[in-house]
Amino acid sequence: MKHLLFNNFTGKRVHLGVSGSVAAYKSLELLRMFRKCGLEVSVTLTSGAQEFIKGLSFEALGAYRVWERMFPTGEDVFGHLEPGQAADAMLIAPATASTLARIANGLADDMLSCQALAYDGPVLAAPAMNPRMWDAPATVANCATLRERGVEFIGPESGDVACGDHGRGRMAAIEPVFASTLRAVAPSDLSGKKVLITLGPTRERWDAVRFWSNPSSGLMGASIAMAAWLRGADVTVVSGPVNWWFPEDMKVLRVDSADEMFEAAVSEWPSCDIGCLTAAVADFKPVPHGEHKFKKEGADSLTVEFSANADILKNLGRMKKDDQQLIGFAAETRDIAQAAQKKLQAKNLDLIVANPVNMPGAGFQSATNSVHVLDRNGRSEQWPDLPKTEIAWRIWDLLQQV
Repeated sequence: MKHLLFNNFTGKRVHLGVSGSVAAYKSLELLRMFRKCGLEVSVTLTSGAQEFIKGLSFEALGAYRVWERMFPTGEDVFGHLEPGQAADAMLIAPATASTLARIANGLADDMLSCQALAYDGPVLAAPAMNPRMWDAPATVANCATLRERGVEFIGPESGDVACGDHGRGRMAAIEPVFASTLRAVAPSDLSGKKVLITLGPTRERWDAVRFWSNPSSGLMGASIAMAAWLRGADVTVVSGPVNWWFPEDMKVLRVDSADEMFEAAVSEWPSCDIGCLTAAVADFKPVPHGEHKFKKEGADSLTVEFSANADILKNLGRMKKDDQQLIGFAAETRDIAQAAQKKLQAKNLDLIVANPVNMPGAGFQSATNSVHVLDRNGRSEQWPDLPKTEIAWRIWDLLQQV
């Protein structure tokens, strides 16, 4: 989840509607994550939702306003209009069959449906109900109506539901609901761009059980991919052997070796507008010992022969057209700025991000990084001790100035 926590949404607000489902507990985790991203969150609980969870829980986790009644007392007599005047997006999670029916048919007999009717911004819904209820003709018709009006549905998923039935009706996992909501309030300045990202390590096989690799987690590349997706880009990821969650509409090509990554990147690059190569690709690979496991058999030493891998970044730089932009990464242990400048020129890059891998809090396996950023126009910046998600966001900001 680290690659989803972008602290770049201060000043934005989401209104969270919670309706009566056992999945209501997931809305608390959504609130917690929204707050970590700097989002303000207001909440409305239907009467059904209050059978599962109380408003005080949301207030304790940082919701600045919680509605539980249609006709609140005191000064807030127009609470049914307030989210429509202030929220940047409305998320209903979980969204039950009755809540979807109310909204689809323009009813306004509880606070949440009234707020939804008065709201003209982006609306997202994460349905949760029994599979037979989800498949019922009335629900199908109501969802079709809402889609025509621009409501974005996340899920539901297939699986076991609370009553013991199995089928499509489970509320979607936290990741797609959270990410889709962030995308609804993020800038869409990369909309229409096709972006290629490489990430993670490569594994160069030597025998049946051993390989040559490095400790790259892929977090930096995963953060860059998600930042581009959140900002509207059409993203293709070529991933080494690491596991990060990505949205369903993101193309993910999983590879193992440098040769496989080279083939995938070279194939995808001609149709892309921007490439960002963050993968820690092995420069050399061991000459294979064979298909069986190497046996020690009394030997006190071992010599392994290596051969060079293709330089993916350099080849994409050679292929680059005038209307394409290419970003490279450089993992260094000394003379970082000088090494980055040399690589920027030698590989025909528009931007390069160099980071020390021998410092605490930077490089492999770290949630933070310290980087030197250089562009082809001579700009040079240093960003110390930042979360990798923040660095990812800044990279897309900076690239648009190159």
